Amino acid sequence: MQKDPLTAVAAATVGVVAAARATRLVTKDHWPPMSFVRRKYVEMTEGTEWSVLAECPFCVAPYVVAADLAWALRSDLGRTWWIANGWFAASYAASLIVVRDDVPDRTINVKSQPADNEAATHQGGANGAPVAQPTTVGALA
Repeated sequence: MQKDPLTAVAAATVGVVAAARATRLVTKDHWPPMSFVRRKYVEMTEGTEWSVLAECPFCVAPYVVAADLAWALRSDLGRTWWIANGWFAASYAASLIVVRDDVPDRTINVKSQPADNEAATHQGGANGAPVAQPTTVGALA
């Protein structure tokens, strides 16, 4: 399998991000089927050194990467490998972006005036100057 350097770099990048997503799926995600499998594995291996494997990303990642690398080599970076790895990599990248971009509800609190005071607040202050509406805005971090 001789690939051009750009394809090799792209495959390595997509493969690593996809393996990171798969590792998180196995060790941390709360997706019910994975939580069930992880819980059953821990119950079956309880009291042994193997029980930590299901919850340790450093322990699981080498196996996930080895399996994905074997698939990449065996398929010669076939279409199915790109679709599956691209899907996993893109979903992980999107999740990371959303987690860092999402503004929690508690950081912005805008209080509106009750309907009874609406007319009074729009009448204006001294010399007909508009009256500012009270708002509370928390720190955005």
